[in-house]
Formats: sequence, C-alpha cells, structure tokens
Amino acid sequence: MSTLQQKDWSRQKRSALSAPQVREQLAALPGWELAGEGGQGAIAKTFGFANFYETMAFVNALALVAHQQDHHPDLEVSYGRCTVRLNTHDVGGISETDIDCARRINALLAA
Repeated sequence: MSTLQQKDWSRQKRSALSAPQVREQLAALPGWELAGEGGQGAIAKTFGFANFYETMAFVNALALVAHQQDHHPDLEVSYGRCTVRLNTHDVGGISETDIDCARRINALLAA
C-alpha cells in the first residue's frame, strides 16, 4: 500500500495505544516524539522550512492528507516552521490513526 493511499478509519475499531506501543511506533517515525500524558498525550513533530511560502505549502499539503483521513491535527504555524500534534480525542490518547497520519505527513517531505 502506498504511504499516501487513503485509508477509511471510520470502519476501523480504534483504541488508545499503550505507552510501550507508542514508543515502539515512534522509533520508526524520525523526529516525532511523545508530548503530554494520558488522555492529553499526543505525538508531535516540528518541521522547519526556509520561508513562509514553503511552510504554507507544507500546511496545505498536510491539510489534504488530514481531510482525506478525516483526522485533523493541531497545528502551530509560524514563518519558518510548523509544529504538528496528533492524538485521537474519542479514544482518549494516541491511536494507530495518529501513527498512520504521522507516516503520511513524513512522506510529504520524503522526496
């Protein structure tokens, strides 16, 4: 399956991952780290860019991925960076949906 192929998470049973499961998944996601704990826990990564135009191009591409996945991250956007924060509110933590979205977001810059 292509990294950017749409996946219908609405048909998947989702649950919060345990802390060891999250750490294991993060090992394969360069730059992503655990932020917060418990139901407020999330995975987060800050992406750096040369200028505002590049930052916004990334944010717009990320918006398409998030819309396709129906899973929307919290974003903090400034001139040369964007911090992305993912968690699954309805399961009270970090789910496989967050991990999948992080992979897809990383793939935007993999070329």
